[in-house]
Order: sequence, then structure tokens, then C-alpha cells
Amino acid sequence: MAKIQHSVRRAAILKLASAAYEMQLDVMNGEIRQDENGRWHIGSHDLQSWLEEQNGREVVLVLGNLEDDRPVQTRTCRTCGRDYTELECPHCRANRMRLRGR
Repeated sequence: MAKIQHSVRRAAILKLASAAYEMQLDVMNGEIRQDENGRWHIGSHDLQSWLEEQNGREVVLVLGNLEDDRPVQTRTCRTCGRDYTELECPHCRANRMRLRGR
């Protein structure tokens, strides 16, 4: 059961990252590490430089640990009453897409 919860959480985090990427936002993924000069990196991205570029701006920073094994909260859709664990009800999302002709 824990492995399934881990997979569901991981998939939800990656879906959130994909949505951010589609909005042309900065998305970084990879291992967090500090180099010998004290600079922070996420994968091949220089986090330090990104933070310096954002200095003085209002930003939202979302961090997700892909190895997080906490249980994913099951929610009940207020429209159709189905339970789901994703960011939105997949049944209602599919219906919206179908009705919009996509």
C-alpha cells in the first residue's frame, strides 16, 4: 500500500511540474546538492543564479520530494461525488475536455 501511495504522490508532483512547464514557468528537477564553492544546484540547474535573478520579485516556490511516502489525501468531488487523489477530479476533467471538443 505504501508503494502505491508513493507512486500516486510522485505522479501528482510530476503532473504539477508538467503543468508549470506548459505555462512556461521555470521548472527544475533533480538532486539538490551544494558544490565545492557553496552554490546550490537542482540537477544541472544553478539554483543560486535563479534565486539571484528573482531578487526583489514576488515568487511562489513549490518543492516536492519524489521519495515522499506520506499517504495521499483522497478527496470527494463536489460536482460528481467521486473520490480522487489527483489535483482535480479526473472524471469531471475528462467530461470538460469532451464537451470542449478536445
